[in-house]
Amino acid sequence: MHDDDWLAERFEENRPRMHAVAYRMLGSATEADDAVQEAWFRLSRTDTGDVRNLGGWLTTVVSRVALDMLRSRTSRREDPFDDAERDTATADDAAPDPEGEVVLADSVGPALLVVLDSLAPAERLAFVLHDLFAMPFDEIAAILERTPAATRQLASRARRRVQGARSSSADPARQRLVVDAFLAASRNGQFHDLLALLDPDVVLRADEVAIENARAGRAQGAPELARLLRGADAVAGVFSGRAAHAETVLLDGVPAAAYAPGGRPKALFRFTFDGDRIVAIDMVGDPESIDAVELTLLRP
Repeated sequence: MHDDDWLAERFEENRPRMHAVAYRMLGSATEADDAVQEAWFRLSRTDTGDVRNLGGWLTTVVSRVALDMLRSRTSRREDPFDDAERDTATADDAAPDPEGEVVLADSVGPALLVVLDSLAPAERLAFVLHDLFAMPFDEIAAILERTPAATRQLASRARRRVQGARSSSADPARQRLVVDAFLAASRNGQFHDLLALLDPDVVLRADEVAIENARAGRAQGAPELARLLRGADAVAGVFSGRAAHAETVLLDGVPAAAYAPGGRPKALFRFTFDGDRIVAIDMVGDPESIDAVELTLLRP
């Protein structure tokens, strides 16, 4: 078989794993496709004669591509590391964590993606590759250009945040009331009521499809939607006087909102709560991401 055909065949064999890694890194099926395509371009331009484990090599490449894509977003910055932290980890982080060392791939869903999106890029990569795909820390460290000890600390920090989010004793009934109130205030243009429901440092994130859809339907003088907005004033400005056709839903069992004309969801709004306040909103317009969730309409 021709070398190019052999490489293409091996690439297709590894495509599902690469897409899974990229999706959990990027939270978007469309961006994951782009990352996998870039991995193919890099493979086609590389002499792989000395590569012993092509699957591992491809996982590393797509991880680096996804990391670059995350870092290119202006939405977040990584926490600074001083020289000592780059080379050492605390005793707690360096020690085996019986719960944290468990591979969590079977339990990953859209709800976890919301939590992952709050992590810095390096934390997200370390957690995804180690906890979800069981990649050794020394291999992840090479991707991040950090020591294995510092990489272990990144994963441990991310793990604590993920476990904390999962162990939250949030009340779905109260969350539904918050979503109902948010949609009502949005429809009626009640700006100050929206501010009361939003955390002062609330974050609004939107995928590319949601941005394009919002741009197409934006009324004259309405604020422009960006990939990321911070602050209650900015977020309330986007929603005030809108959401006329959005309804409260259960999204993977959590109260959320959906724009679903004719009963078919065109956009989803995931909320992250802190008590009775909204601390993050994720607008999802990507059709593949929407099709991947379990959606239940909540009738009044």
